[in-house]
Amino acid sequence: MIMRPALRKFALTAHIAFSVGWIGSVIAYVALAIAVQASQDAQTVRSAWIAMELIGWYVIVPLALTSLLTGIVMSLGTPWGLFRHYWVLIKLLLTVFSTIVLLLHMPLVSSLADIAAETDSAGLSRLPSELFHPGVGLLVLLIIVTLSVYKPRGVTRYGWRKQQDQRKGSQP
Repeated sequence: MIMRPALRKFALTAHIAFSVGWIGSVIAYVALAIAVQASQDAQTVRSAWIAMELIGWYVIVPLALTSLLTGIVMSLGTPWGLFRHYWVLIKLLLTVFSTIVLLLHMPLVSSLADIAAETDSAGLSRLPSELFHPGVGLLVLLIIVTLSVYKPRGVTRYGWRKQQDQRKGSQP
């Protein structure tokens, strides 16, 4: 079902807002992870870990889920379709993958935040670096944005069959 233009614009606006919010919140998370690595102040490290847990669960996770949901709605309600074009399919797979990795990684962040809240200054220095996951996640999100802007050509087999069916249906 193709959405009406007003509804499509609303859905697109929501999708862009949630997606950009996801990227922005990951950037804030990366900034906190850098602060953890760079700071020698125990209170800064402790506070950054606690903030990373809060941003992760209450900002990044909801934005990731709503971005995924609005992306699916957009693809199903527009001529692009969900499985017709490779760029849409790749965006979907990357978004699903990123969301799953995020959901699997957040319990570790929570446990590290708990350790940071309870440990002494010496214990804080033994906490692992948290730059890898958000750094790679940010890179994947930027790849998704690039696919959205450039929309590389190429239709899937399903998309090709749909195009052929439409052409046959429009011929007299």
